[in-house]
Amino acid sequence: MVFNRFTYHLIFFLLLFPAALFSQRSYQTARLEGNAPVIDGLINDSCWEKIAWNGDFIQREPLENKPPSQITKFALVYDDNNIYVAIRAYDSVPSEIVKRLSRRDNSDGDWVGIMLDSYADKQTAFGFAITASGVKFDLMEINDGQDDLSWDAIWSSKTHIDSEGWTAEFKIPLSQLRFAKKEEMKWGLEVFRYIYRKQEMSLWQPIARNSPGFVHFFGDLTGLKGISPKKDIEILPYSVAKAEFSEKEAGNPFATGHKYKPALGVDGKVAITNDFTLNFTVNPDFGQVEADPSVVNLSAFESFFSEKRPFFIEGKNIFDFRLTGGDGDGTLNMLFYSRRIGRTPHYSPDLADNEYADIPSKTHILGSFKLSGKTRNGLSVGVMESLTGTEQATIDLNGNRRKLDIEPLTNYSVARIKKDYNKGVSTLGGIFTSTNRSIIQGQLKYLPASAYSAGLDYSHTWKDRTYYYNIKGLVTRLGGDKEAITDVQKSSAHYFQSPDKNYVKLDTNRTSLTGYAGTFEIGKQGNGHFNFMSWITMRSPGVDFNDVGYMRNADEIQQVFWLGYRWYEPTKLFRSYGLNYNEFVGYNFGGDQIYRGMNVNGFSQLKNYWYLNGGINVDGESLDFSQLRGGPALKTPGDYNAWVDVSTDSRKKLNLEVNLFTFQGFGKYSANRGFSVGGTYKPSNSLSISMYPNYNEGYNELQYVTDLSYQGKEQYILARLDQKSLGVSIRVDYTITPDLTVQFYGQPFLFAGKYSNYKLITDSKAKEYINRFHAYNEGSELVYNQGQDQWDVKDEQGNVAYSFSSDNFNFLQFRSNLVLRWEYKPGSSFYLVWAQGRTDDTDHGDFVIHRDVNDLFTTHPQDIFLVKVSYMLVF
Repeated sequence: MVFNRFTYHLIFFLLLFPAALFSQRSYQTARLEGNAPVIDGLINDSCWEKIAWNGDFIQREPLENKPPSQITKFALVYDDNNIYVAIRAYDSVPSEIVKRLSRRDNSDGDWVGIMLDSYADKQTAFGFAITASGVKFDLMEINDGQDDLSWDAIWSSKTHIDSEGWTAEFKIPLSQLRFAKKEEMKWGLEVFRYIYRKQEMSLWQPIARNSPGFVHFFGDLTGLKGISPKKDIEILPYSVAKAEFSEKEAGNPFATGHKYKPALGVDGKVAITNDFTLNFTVNPDFGQVEADPSVVNLSAFESFFSEKRPFFIEGKNIFDFRLTGGDGDGTLNMLFYSRRIGRTPHYSPDLADNEYADIPSKTHILGSFKLSGKTRNGLSVGVMESLTGTEQATIDLNGNRRKLDIEPLTNYSVARIKKDYNKGVSTLGGIFTSTNRSIIQGQLKYLPASAYSAGLDYSHTWKDRTYYYNIKGLVTRLGGDKEAITDVQKSSAHYFQSPDKNYVKLDTNRTSLTGYAGTFEIGKQGNGHFNFMSWITMRSPGVDFNDVGYMRNADEIQQVFWLGYRWYEPTKLFRSYGLNYNEFVGYNFGGDQIYRGMNVNGFSQLKNYWYLNGGINVDGESLDFSQLRGGPALKTPGDYNAWVDVSTDSRKKLNLEVNLFTFQGFGKYSANRGFSVGGTYKPSNSLSISMYPNYNEGYNELQYVTDLSYQGKEQYILARLDQKSLGVSIRVDYTITPDLTVQFYGQPFLFAGKYSNYKLITDSKAKEYINRFHAYNEGSELVYNQGQDQWDVKDEQGNVAYSFSSDNFNFLQFRSNLVLRWEYKPGSSFYLVWAQGRTDDTDHGDFVIHRDVNDLFTTHPQDIFLVKVSYMLVF
């Protein structure tokens, strides 16, 4: 876990690179005199003739610090309620302005925009932009460079194309901004223009692409006098009508083939003070949200799915507390994972013969609220409370029905606080999370009754924020019945029962479990071609934040080093390119090295606007504590994997992408390879069609099958699993107007798995791979019992010693969403949704496309039709 000498030399070398600085600009606005401008995009109102215009934009991409190919000018005025912005985007060839239509928040085509640091904290900014076709998109910039695209404001904008280029007008209500009450203010200001056909980005205030941060480099907006923060109240009531149609099942009183469900709910946003806003939702419905992708999970860990529900997406960054950054599995160690709220119920009841059950697929969210904001002194606060109801399965036996709890009434709490010092040069923060369950019925006592976590983080930058370090630490505590804490200790996150974890003890009498985790990270994040980062992070054996967070496994100490090189100036071959080098090593708290590896990869944009990316990863021998599901650690050979990705010019109507990858375990214990070939076709400015098929095939000689006890000894049985999968992601977006869109998403997915070459683990950590297991002799020692649908293992006398089941399988699934969305007035929407799902599974084991496709689409679908109407009320 120490740096080698080469690493130290690299860090010393990087310290020599200087910063790139630009002089700060200033724009003086003025209070509006006379009538407010009509927001029509024409900029022919008198106010635009009286105010000073500014321009002199500078390229950021592709020719950094060079004059742009086209001239851009802007002006800004204000009154007591709004800020008005006019932008004139001159173009020498107006016919080549790209004006593609799309849904809100999709910046497809030429666009212009403005960002305002109204907090004046050099950390936070509110962004408003519009494409040449009139499609709006907005965002918040937080922590001096992190985009929060989930933020949606209520504002107005229009565009117009003429013989000189195109123009845009913005009307931004002061109620959508956060600022202190002062007689005269100075805000941060940035203005953008993007020319799609040239992929050219230009800025009013130049900011280098390798700058360590973003907002604190903004120019100044002066002349703001006599305006006060607004405290609007936004209430969004909505109604939902849902009809569900599925296959009718004879004898099942719940499978009638149809269900109808109306619902009412309300969302709201209240400005509590000048700095803090309360968001709330009561009885939310997310029927318009896109379905999760299909997966087959053969590991010991749960699958991770990204958040798509609007209430939990908006402003989520304020609750972010991850132990590490990067782009690997380490980023999944997060104290708050909002998908826990409204999750699939934990418990699944066992049914007797002739019993049928109506089981809710999701936990109902009764209500949730978020209080968030930032003070003028740099104090950020975020508090979230969510309450989910008791979910019950209704079980029927010959007309007699009973209720059984499958998920208890649960309260989730998250509180985050963060204080900036010296305009964000240093920050100190903390977080607290809790999960409290009201467990009444005995079958749910295997769930922790309470789960708490608390963490602190501190970060500091120096040399104009070029270099940084941050420190994070946290503690957790679970409480509950003995059964619950025992289950946690034996779960895939801990495996205290493993005989190779002699430094921990499985205690079945415990009623609580505590642990800790922490990270120290240091790096260089800008100014120069080279950047680097290194961290050491640890998670103790007992740490667990899975009740409202996400953590795959505890008991790990990891060291990572990353070195990156970036070149942004066009060369003969490239418009830009970058290279990355990574090395990583992991240990457990017993001192065992559990993995080690390195990675080299690169990415580039060619002069013809194509992209070319690729890399190779090499892993050494590892010690896997999850492969035998709590048994002894299994030593697995090393491996390598390589990939390459090529995509064509995205400016064209047809954009293609090819991805190839291969994985090979040393000693041929495992292999995997596959490809994805697809693209996006835009036959018109309003229609986009994309299709991305992907195919994957491989095998694993060490796939876990089962474990059982024989003559007082645990038997761990593995097998070779040959697997193939084929999936296609299909999207169709049709934009009638920027406020009226139709979107389709569909994904058919086929997966086949076939077992063979069964083996019994004999010495899981033997030096030689072949000595770690005994391969069963099929036909004599291992016999398939067709009558019992199981494998029988015979002893030396030919008697059945023990048996196990292992079925070949095919998993077939199709998921789709068709959504019509009409924003008939700002903030008010009408949704019409058709969602379809088909799922089938068989035991063929082989991969036959025409048969599997036929099986999938002859399976009776589950169709959901939904109408949702919301109406925004502003007080």
